[in-house]
Amino acid sequence: MIEVTTPAGVTPVEATLDYCIKCNICVTACPVAPVTDLFPGPKYEGPQAARYRHDRQPSPDRSVDYCSGCRVCNEVCPTGVRIAEINARARAKMVEDGAFGMRSRLRNNLLARPLTLARLGAPVAGLVNFAFTWRPTRLIAERLFGIHRDAPLPLYDGAPPFRRWFRSRPRRRGTAGTVVYFTACSTEHYETRVGRTAVKLLEHLGYEVIVPEARCCGLPLLSNGEFPAARRYHRANIESLLPYARAGIPIVGTSTSCTLTIKEEAPDLLDEHDEDSRLVGSHTYDIHEFLLDLAARGELTGWREIPMRLPYHPPCQYRAHRLGIPAREVLDLVPGLEVVESGAACCGIAGTYGYKEEKYRIAMDVGRPLFEFVEREGAPVVACDSETCRWQITHGTGVDSIHPLEVVAASLGVEVEGPLAVALREVFAARG
Repeated sequence: MIEVTTPAGVTPVEATLDYCIKCNICVTACPVAPVTDLFPGPKYEGPQAARYRHDRQPSPDRSVDYCSGCRVCNEVCPTGVRIAEINARARAKMVEDGAFGMRSRLRNNLLARPLTLARLGAPVAGLVNFAFTWRPTRLIAERLFGIHRDAPLPLYDGAPPFRRWFRSRPRRRGTAGTVVYFTACSTEHYETRVGRTAVKLLEHLGYEVIVPEARCCGLPLLSNGEFPAARRYHRANIESLLPYARAGIPIVGTSTSCTLTIKEEAPDLLDEHDEDSRLVGSHTYDIHEFLLDLAARGELTGWREIPMRLPYHPPCQYRAHRLGIPAREVLDLVPGLEVVESGAACCGIAGTYGYKEEKYRIAMDVGRPLFEFVEREGAPVVACDSETCRWQITHGTGVDSIHPLEVVAASLGVEVEGPLAVALREVFAARG
């Protein structure tokens, strides 16, 4: 049973359904409903259906599981109905009631533990990469687990794990202060260059970087309705980060999904509004939020020109958490850079949603406007803040995807790696 125990001043998620004025703006904006008849729309699955769901009986409507949790509905709702959270809680109740079969539960739990899976596969990374790209293996995985044969599963990047790299470096004292870097699961093994770039940039700006024990933020578990396990993950993160928050040390992350989960998603879905969670959340920042604050204080200097056109997709969850688009604001500080926003509602992947056999085609159809935008731009790279979105964009277009921080770091004089390094060499070579 999901208990509502919100403190004074915090409106329970379920209570917001009474704010619905039936305007249908959420239905119009929803990227999922137009591409499948399996999901009738946010209004119908959220505030309307929620009135008929009770703890004493199973959910009357399985179609709520086709909500991707993108939060576009929350973003556009004029009255503040917490539609995505209502749907997520309904999914969790279905899991609790045993509405999903053993195969789906096994698949969902495998996908929802990316850090554990990455660690298990790391000793045989080359073999895992082969298995993930070999068609017969993917067909077997689809048959056994329901993971779609074409889903953009991440590959090990061939570099040493991020933490091994970080520990091998001499500790650097900071003249500007100390920052905690909360890594994403992907940073540990799949996109280690993003973590290296973040550390190098923060040190370049005069900060000593602390990297606590690697932990998953728990968002994949929340998205799959596995609330008890997600609660354990969240509490472990709060306990790990609390000493730094109490010391007034900022906690930054390059995965916007992870930082937003700590700040808002986990507390709201799990009713974790205790003082410790609030303190940690108030000290947690998307890295571009942190950089914007430095820029406002005049501490971002020495920008170098980057004369290129950069397609940029701000993730839907990023937009829906009322942060603005800090990455875009920082990118606009880069001399010579022309940033072109996608205008697309969602890439479709929605964390683990697009990996699933029954939802893969929906995810690709949702992402089609974004893919077409990237293809029209014809740029060598496209930027996006979310790792799963980056993998989806590259999967749908063949264009290399990068974190916007990589562009910022390059402009501030930090050496970058991978696709951006190649693109910059080509840009400057063309200029002579």
